[in-house]
Amino acid sequence: MRCIMKTLPASVVVAGVVFIAALSAACSGSGSSSTLPTAPTATAPTGTATVESFDGTVDVAGSDVHPFTVTQSSGQVNVTLVTAGPPPTIYVGLAVGTLSNGTCTRITNANVLVQAGAVAQISGTATAGSYCVEVYDAGNQLVSIAYTVTVSHY
Repeated sequence: MRCIMKTLPASVVVAGVVFIAALSAACSGSGSSSTLPTAPTATAPTGTATVESFDGTVDVAGSDVHPFTVTQSSGQVNVTLVTAGPPPTIYVGLAVGTLSNGTCTRITNANVLVQAGAVAQISGTATAGSYCVEVYDAGNQLVSIAYTVTVSHY
């Protein structure tokens, strides 16, 4: 079996770590022919997605965090930095993390440098649990910035 692994864009993966681990395990065989394990069947979330909008300010060298809760496993999560500035073209850090005891721990592949826009900059699926979205200075701010970020989730 020949395995080819590609680097996934950071904006694609919120829960992809499990998939990558399974793929790595499948690719580490002795080179003999084998069958990849089948992925469990995902159950589509029911109901309407919850859309939360968070406004805030990020000081120079600072960050701002907002909690949100995913109630249905395997549900789509989309995070969009809608506005940020001044200037409106500034790049800022945007991350999704897990929330535990008031601490937001960034998920490795859900951490990007972005400009504000209308299309989700981080997308993926998540298991039910407590999460957070963080907006932070990427090291290029000269003054505090104001922002709006939306999180759509089940």
